[in-house]
Amino acid sequence: MTDDPGRDDAAEDPHYFVVRGRRWRRTDPDLPEDVVAALQSHLGSARATVGAAGRRGDEAAVAAARRRVGVAKHGLGERGPRWWEEPLEGRIERARDALRDLEEGDPADG
Repeated sequence: MTDDPGRDDAAEDPHYFVVRGRRWRRTDPDLPEDVVAALQSHLGSARATVGAAGRRGDEAAVAAARRRVGVAKHGLGERGPRWWEEPLEGRIERARDALRDLEEGDPADG
């Protein structure tokens, strides 16, 4: 347990963390640091775009940004197959593929 009242780490699980009673999957700890940093950067940008597009009422941009959020989170291992049940090589390949997709951009996103 930390000093942060909004954070509850009572269930010390190496695969998940708990915040305000909600369980979230951790980022795969075995991914290369540079790949994780780049995916997290794309994730943050996509989340910001979701908010900005939502405030503008641009549903197409919201949907495109949410797709990018999903790609980044899959690459980080936070969504999709459980990273701890897969071989490391496949996890790294999935992360690099996600990063490549995000860096190339999605033509459907405009």
